[in-house]
Amino acid sequence: MGGMRDRSGMKSRYDLVAMGLHWLMALGILALIAIGLAMVHGGLPPGTMFRLFQLHKSIGITILLAALCRLAWRLAHRPPVFVGTMPRMERHLAALAHAVLYAAMILLPLSGWAVVSSSVYAIPTVLYGLIPWPDLPYLPHLANKQPVEDAFSALHSYGAYGFIALITLHVLAALRHQLILKDGVLERMLPQLGKKDR
Repeated sequence: MGGMRDRSGMKSRYDLVAMGLHWLMALGILALIAIGLAMVHGGLPPGTMFRLFQLHKSIGITILLAALCRLAWRLAHRPPVFVGTMPRMERHLAALAHAVLYAAMILLPLSGWAVVSSSVYAIPTVLYGLIPWPDLPYLPHLANKQPVEDAFSALHSYGAYGFIALITLHVLAALRHQLILKDGVLERMLPQLGKKDR
């Protein structure tokens, strides 16, 4: 669970918990993006829209909880060092990009939760049709909720497009390291099948 280590004793790979959270969240985020784009641009019938909206909320809350777990795990477990060939400026940019990604993975679901909590329709959230989920405090009791809902909706929408752009850059950077630089950066987040962590 401690991750592979290089000859200097420093971790060279993420541990299995970090890897698992990363890839499960990646799948969830891709599902959220696909559902969100279908809801906005799909021209779907009302019944389908309602079901997708409920699924979008369920996955979004799951991502929020997973992001908090992932952040706590990262704070408690030092990530692997950057590869030695990576320039200092690129290391700083990578660290900044990771910080922004973590912030987005928490703030975007929170903004969506705020949209639901301030909605004039007051539709209950039931995660995956099984688990009732509360609204955020204070927002459901506002006298004039529409402007607040509109503001959070705009924040959630524009933030989502910014998040898509950031994820695209993240994937392109990983592919650059894997296919062009061939420096092993991507392997840090991939399990080594048949080998035990040391």
